[in-house]
Amino acid sequence: MKLPTSPCTGFASTVGLSRRRALEKLGLGLGSLALADLLGQGGSSAHASPTSTGGVLPESHLPAKVKRVIYLFQSGGPSHLDTFDYKPLLNQKHGEQLPDSVRQGQRLTGMSGNQTSLPLAGSPFEFQQHGESGAWVSSILPHTAKVVDDLCIVKSLHTEAINHDPAITFLQTGSQISGRPSIGSWLNYGLGSDNENLPSFVVLITKDKGGQPLYARLWGSGFLPSRYQGVRFRADEDAVLYLQNPDGVDRGSRRLMLDRLRELHEFERDATGDAEIDTRIAQYEMAYRMQASVPEATDLSGEPESVKKLYGPDVEKPGSFAYNCLMARRMAERGVKFIQLYHQGWDQHGGLKGGISKQCQETDQPSAGLVQDLKQRGMLEDTLVIWGGEFGRTNYSQGKLSGDNFGRDHHPRCFSMWFAGGGIKPGTTVGETDEYGYNVVQDPVHVHDFHATLMHLLGIDHERLTYRFQGRRFRLTDVHGHLVKGMLA
Repeated sequence: MKLPTSPCTGFASTVGLSRRRALEKLGLGLGSLALADLLGQGGSSAHASPTSTGGVLPESHLPAKVKRVIYLFQSGGPSHLDTFDYKPLLNQKHGEQLPDSVRQGQRLTGMSGNQTSLPLAGSPFEFQQHGESGAWVSSILPHTAKVVDDLCIVKSLHTEAINHDPAITFLQTGSQISGRPSIGSWLNYGLGSDNENLPSFVVLITKDKGGQPLYARLWGSGFLPSRYQGVRFRADEDAVLYLQNPDGVDRGSRRLMLDRLRELHEFERDATGDAEIDTRIAQYEMAYRMQASVPEATDLSGEPESVKKLYGPDVEKPGSFAYNCLMARRMAERGVKFIQLYHQGWDQHGGLKGGISKQCQETDQPSAGLVQDLKQRGMLEDTLVIWGGEFGRTNYSQGKLSGDNFGRDHHPRCFSMWFAGGGIKPGTTVGETDEYGYNVVQDPVHVHDFHATLMHLLGIDHERLTYRFQGRRFRLTDVHGHLVKGMLA
């Protein structure tokens, strides 16, 4: 018996396929419909029907406290001991050996693990309490100090990763092993977009910064369909590569070409059953719409000087952290759901005093300015702003300690991050480290707990947004994660 090949019927879309393959396609199709119906009251599946905005969740699991996220990722691991976690005992014991009772045999990196001496190093910066909350903030963060009453500072983050690549990957994807979807991809997959003319997930990287390398997989979609990956906006004439029409091709010609290309793609999809072709169609259409939306979104000429002043003098420099923070606000107000900023250079293994001072000079005012700008526009109440790196730094000197000229090695046992915006309890501090700034002693917050809380604020139960891949259901928080209730308003 020969299969029908007419393109006029649904079953006939199996052009060129064997009888066995056709039956498999039909069976899988019916099975996925049944599975979607069974899961209608529970989590989402890889085959769930998307909402009108492209997300697989027909509705949020919980009342959402925020609509969008701006994540200011400080790549390299800022020293918590020189920013937010004030430890006067380290200054008193400067130069003395790290007690074995504090270290407790915990592993060190290969860069300091072979040192015969681990001398404690106090911070070379002064700390003061600020705001009604009385939060301790280093003198190298004067602008952040002015907005502490809008922040929730978490001092008890911890991770298993002790080196940059797995630690950054863990913070961005929920796994130390590469290949998992990034946070923004999970949110894009679950919630879709609030603006059909811009990507739901945008990435901005500070230009011309050295430090630990960044990889596209950090904002990749992993095993999710590629339509959910982040789109990088560059600080160049072409903010998005390959977006503009080539010479001699106008917008009308591009539209005709895309219409014909869509027909060919749909014919191929119907013939092969390759769902990724739908992603390709969607990406072509998004690129076409972005030809008009991106130039408007990236044009800062209409921003008032009073607003630019909030972000500091570097805001006029395309690709600076200040410029990207202002861009993030513009993306947020246009409905982009997840905006990820990366700023490299926090890896002070030596020359900490000068290195971290420069980093704070570049990031302090823009970060605080972003919070102020969102607040005065009434957007902070439904935007979540996150600031932090992949781990902390050691309380001892890496290498020789010479006065205040020293460096700090990687330290996964504790580090600090701050949060501001909707659903966050402002003017609070969560967690505590010991008097040496080495171990968490109160309210530990694991990376999975951070991710679970982030998703909760967006209305997602982190245990229920899953994707079936290679025989198991994956989620951002793997099989862990608890809400950090102390952060929640």
